[in-house]
Amino acid sequence: MKFVDEAPISVQAGKGGNGCLSFRREKFVERGGPDGGDGGDGGSVYLEADDALNTLVDYRYQPRYAAESGQAGRGRNCTGAKGEDLVLKVPVGTTVIDADTGESVGDMTEAGERLLVAQGGFHGLGNTRFKSSTNRAPRQTTHGTEGDLRNLKLELKVLADVGMLGLPNAGKSTFIRAVSAAKPKVANYPFTTLVPNLGVVQVQRHRSFVVADIPGLIEGAAEGAGLGIRFLKHLTRCRVLLHLVDLAPFDGSDPVENARAIERELATFSDTLAGRERWLVLNKTDLVPAAELEERCRSVVDALDWKGPVFRVAAIRGEGTDVLSGRLMDYLEERQQREARDPELAEAELEAQRQMQREARERIEGLRESHRAKRKAAKGLVDDDEDWDDDDHDVDIEYRS
Repeated sequence: MKFVDEAPISVQAGKGGNGCLSFRREKFVERGGPDGGDGGDGGSVYLEADDALNTLVDYRYQPRYAAESGQAGRGRNCTGAKGEDLVLKVPVGTTVIDADTGESVGDMTEAGERLLVAQGGFHGLGNTRFKSSTNRAPRQTTHGTEGDLRNLKLELKVLADVGMLGLPNAGKSTFIRAVSAAKPKVANYPFTTLVPNLGVVQVQRHRSFVVADIPGLIEGAAEGAGLGIRFLKHLTRCRVLLHLVDLAPFDGSDPVENARAIERELATFSDTLAGRERWLVLNKTDLVPAAELEERCRSVVDALDWKGPVFRVAAIRGEGTDVLSGRLMDYLEERQQREARDPELAEAELEAQRQMQREARERIEGLRESHRAKRKAAKGLVDDDEDWDDDDHDVDIEYRS
């Protein structure tokens, strides 16, 4: 299955049926009077969250949708049939944006949740509605109103509790394999993940959380370099971020500078996301000589002036991952309980997520405009087949039993 996390669509609600102009005509019935019925309401367009879906690929190839119009009224006070509503299924985690105004229409965060995105037209009135003691033979009717026409942008953000940040080859995919049943590609040569991977981490029975692995960031990612910029928006719903740092980079680079590079790219992408709760995870401790491990870990923490939690793991061996998973589970449960007790805290969390999504949307759209301008300027000079915004990749979402 192809992974598509953005799709523009156009939805047209049905038109309301017109009212009918009719008079009763029966043998032996004099002056039967008006009997024109009302039209039927037009069908509305709804989006419904479906947990069986994990991509917006269907909407990439069919972007236009229309609900059924209502039927016109008939004589003998017959009301026209109502247009059938159109229900479009989208993955859980989809954000709906009005493409014309840029306003958020709603978030689909629970399976079965429905969102009205285009209201059907109101039915027209038949002439029966206008009869009165002074107007016994009315010839007035009304037409049904047009249904809403809206241009929408669907954005899928994976629903994960924990998100992972790091350079390519920092060990994020290895970590997610160690703590869940997800099986992203890993190998003993340098490469980066191409699409997000989700894994469900089961700490104990009935205690689990979802962790997301996005493509690694590189220097200049916030300006469009590499793959990570396209998927950073998937971290806006995460409650805590794990910053994985490779203690023994294969290219001999400095772990401290690598960590700072990620911090700079994160801040450039979204100030709000950069201020999110982050935990430092020092990975690949098994590649550092035991006599040097303590000193190297302390030097990284001191150089970064890190104030938050710090963990040491060897993801390929599963060392330290259970402790980290347990701490994450405790943190998430404690945060959930606090939000349940304090509605203001819960609202502040939602507003922070909305703000991160706005900043992410503005940043990505700005990069797209810049990319389009460059391609337009170079048109006719070079054959530019580059498409940094092509999201057609395979994605696997696997759950630990």
